[in-house]
Amino acid sequence: MKILIIGSAPDSIRARHWNMDLFDRVIVINNAWKVTTKWDELIFPHDFPEENEPTILLNHQKTVTEEQFVPAQNLFGGFVYAGATMAFTAGYWALAHHKPSTICFLGCNMHYSQNEPTHFYGQGQPDPMRNDISLTSLQACSHRMLILAKNQGCDMVSLSPGEFNLHVPQISPDDVARYQSSFLISKPKVEEAFSLEKQLNYYVEDGRYWTKAHLFSRSKLVKLDQIWIDALSSNVPN
Repeated sequence: MKILIIGSAPDSIRARHWNMDLFDRVIVINNAWKVTTKWDELIFPHDFPEENEPTILLNHQKTVTEEQFVPAQNLFGGFVYAGATMAFTAGYWALAHHKPSTICFLGCNMHYSQNEPTHFYGQGQPDPMRNDISLTSLQACSHRMLILAKNQGCDMVSLSPGEFNLHVPQISPDDVARYQSSFLISKPKVEEAFSLEKQLNYYVEDGRYWTKAHLFSRSKLVKLDQIWIDALSSNVPN
């Protein structure tokens, strides 16, 4: 199964001209449902404005809310370790629920230019850049998700060119069918990272980690970040 996850970066509108038959499922994040009508799942957080939701869903379309994605993300360690921004949440949701062979991201580079539109609809809130205890390193969060996906037999790639904070291999849509990963995973580093996660026990079952942020050590999470960063080598963007 191949899944396309579409975010709200300016280049997400490229999807309007793509043959969606390349993908078995199309998941859109937040306002990205406006990019194309050819989507299957709309995933959004608890604070997504109700007026921004679509008023009509086609028969094959559904919404995915915290009731579904919090338990899914908890299967992979929870929000503090995974990174609480929707590109990561959508990735873990897809891994848990669909168990795909490939997840492709579009419009999820999480890179914001000061003098250019931040989103396909103009200026928006650069959520991944907020000062949040779960987002001490987008590179570490990316590597963690990439490794956990690979351990499940799933490749992750980005179909967006240009600068990025989503650290996964960037490829052309034309190369999706024949993509083969070439990065190396350090098993000792992965084991070290999981061991530290277990030791820290920064797990919040209901997903509302911010209510317990005072219990989490930023310096220890930064240490954990470095382990995840070091766990990957060769041909992974950094």
